Amino acid sequence: MDIQFVAQIDASADTVAIPVRKGGVDALAGENAALLGAAAAQARFEGAAGTVAETAFIDNGRPRRLLLVGIGEGSLHDLERGGAALVARLQTSGASQVAVDFAGAGADDDDVLAFAMGARLRNWRLDTYRTRLADTAKPSLKSLVIASASGDVSNRWAAFEAVADGVALTQTLVAEPPNLLYPETFVERCQHLADLGVELEILDERQMKALGMGALLGVAQGSVRPPRLLAMRWNGGMEGEAPVVFIGKGVTFDTGGISLKPGPGMDMMKWDMGGAGAVAGAIKALAGRKAKANVIGVVGLVENMPDGNAMRPGDIVSTMSGQTVEVLNTDAEGRLVLCDCIAWAQKTYSPKVIVDLATLTGAMVISLGHEYAGMFANDDDLAAKLLSAGEASANRLWRFPLSPAYDKLIDSNIADMKNIGPREGGSITAAQFLKRFVDDGVLWAHLDIAGMAWHDKDGPTYAKGATGYGVRLLDRFIADNYEG
Repeated sequence: MDIQFVAQIDASADTVAIPVRKGGVDALAGENAALLGAAAAQARFEGAAGTVAETAFIDNGRPRRLLLVGIGEGSLHDLERGGAALVARLQTSGASQVAVDFAGAGADDDDVLAFAMGARLRNWRLDTYRTRLADTAKPSLKSLVIASASGDVSNRWAAFEAVADGVALTQTLVAEPPNLLYPETFVERCQHLADLGVELEILDERQMKALGMGALLGVAQGSVRPPRLLAMRWNGGMEGEAPVVFIGKGVTFDTGGISLKPGPGMDMMKWDMGGAGAVAGAIKALAGRKAKANVIGVVGLVENMPDGNAMRPGDIVSTMSGQTVEVLNTDAEGRLVLCDCIAWAQKTYSPKVIVDLATLTGAMVISLGHEYAGMFANDDDLAAKLLSAGEASANRLWRFPLSPAYDKLIDSNIADMKNIGPREGGSITAAQFLKRFVDDGVLWAHLDIAGMAWHDKDGPTYAKGATGYGVRLLDRFIADNYEG
């Protein structure tokens, strides 16, 4: 969808949307004020963020559509919801263009850009495999023209659009079926990042074996799909400055392995690579807007399957760090992938900060539902920065504790540690496991996004399905703290 910014809307526009703040219906003016007021009354529209009221009339023999779009109290998040709601309403409506008139909304550039961002985010959808889609269900909306007192803000829009492109990449990766998206094809889907200036490094099974990545390889050994480690390096900051490293869990399909998951709902385990998808999308966003920071994305890509060669409960694996793990549950596989990625990233890049993202535990969904991702951090300042970025980006986080008191729950009698503890505190013991692989002096945070990568209901700026969670959070974290 093309988005344009102009000083005033074209009088010939067939479809016009007017943003309205909460309680602002009575302030509507102009020749169509009475008509719009009646439409608002019929729809009980009061300007709440994300609500829409619609009417139509004949103008000199030509039908015209008018919409009121609620932008709530006028916060940036409310404006995003307004833009998203407008696209959701019109995406398959038959309208090819909508003109948005901010003239009477008292909007500044930030308001207009937030509205446009919400519209751009909500426009994503995946129709690749739908061969019998009815014409009335196909997207018709091709362009959005936004008029405001500022006129053309396209110079600033480019950075927003780059972030939206990153979110879209993540949504596409998460939504793709597992027979088509697996470790090798995930890497292929990221090759285009090189065109943005991202340096790519790929490790295959032989290279990872030579490095001693027994934990990651243990997860992968039951699948015919070979594993991969993909590193995506964006050098936008000062030469030689230690990078920030994002690490993503990339289990492209998770059966649970020998510790097999229940059949109902297993199809959803295609999104168990949501952390890796978020990291890839964040690197695309940062490179697309030419972020002035050194950032590296590392993703461990495996498929967890239960064939005759699969890792067994009771096996002991040796990690790249040299520590050994007793595998008591092969469905606690994400931490085995991440621990070798963390060790490799530290040895290869000597980062100052590591943030990992993973759809790691069902316990996190029980704790927080689908409103917040869980955060664990070994540094209060890092935690505060991530919490702030989460609020600003609407990718919210809630901090959980780390404590040596939980370590005894994952101590093993015959290895350095177990890969799973008891049912209670499941998300915390997973984080305590990962913490054992973080070197002294490295600032580290673990984000458990199990409840956020996929939603079964529409959200503020996305339709049900892949949410793209994490991209805007990581982008904002870099923008606020590492770009000077």
